[in-house]
Amino acid sequence: MASSGNPEIARVFFPSYPMFQLYKDGRAERLRQIVTVPPSDDPKTGVRSKDAPVPPLSSARIFLPKTSDPTAKLPLLIYIHGGAFCIESPFSPTYHNYLTSLVAKANVIAVSVQYRKAPEHNLPAAYDDAWDAINWIASHIERNGPEPWLNENADFDKVFLAGDSAGANIAHNMIMKSAGDDQIRLKFSGLLLMNPFFMNDEPDELISFIFPSSKGPNDPRLNPACIAIKELAAGLVCKRILVCVAEKDFLRERGVSYYETVKNSGWNGVIEMVEIEGEEHVFYLFKPDCEKAGELMDRVSSFLNL
Repeated sequence: MASSGNPEIARVFFPSYPMFQLYKDGRAERLRQIVTVPPSDDPKTGVRSKDAPVPPLSSARIFLPKTSDPTAKLPLLIYIHGGAFCIESPFSPTYHNYLTSLVAKANVIAVSVQYRKAPEHNLPAAYDDAWDAINWIASHIERNGPEPWLNENADFDKVFLAGDSAGANIAHNMIMKSAGDDQIRLKFSGLLLMNPFFMNDEPDELISFIFPSSKGPNDPRLNPACIAIKELAAGLVCKRILVCVAEKDFLRERGVSYYETVKNSGWNGVIEMVEIEGEEHVFYLFKPDCEKAGELMDRVSSFLNL
């Protein structure tokens, strides 16, 4: 029996990659240190970055590529990071470096969205914060919003939503939510899903804990395959979708299922899927200098510039 000074652990999410643990007294403890880097002017690529508050509860890091024409209007990438809805940040070295490289390669302006994390803030908090960020971005359409880089450099007729893993799930849901909101005047050119997380018919222990109000596999936010085909097709208010999967990714089949569901839905757009052989989940974040990460970067950059 544990003493009062040594409370018993009830559960760890997940032992193979521990993010947080629960105690029998109901407390949750994070097991991964939050590491961040400040915004900066990158000497290698010339990409500049800055942070901005996103009312009411969030923030974002904005990336601007080096350009010879300071008045040029660039495609706008809204990026939502992964991390099982529980970890990571736009301000971590992993995502800061990835967005810096992608912005330099694709010549786009990017807004990397911060959102509240479980278990302190269970879902749908992350969805709510991402939606607030999209509304905040849309407030710049008349070129009089609070962030000068967006006023001066963003092309609001060429907007892309993107994310990896849990962030890809959020990005999909933001597209679907935009379809039912006439106030969002952003014109979405494309949706980029990198190693996306979606549920299938199996229960998910983490989701059950961090999203207690959901219906699990029967919740369209988590499992698009449970949505009526016509509703799914009508909700995808973009022209193109690129789904990126990896052969050895434990979520590979979820991405393939999404691709097939959308392809067979009657959606009036173009969906493509690219599979990277021999690689695992979000390998390009952890091995950015490997050959296959470079090939994937080329493919993503091309998608953002069609």
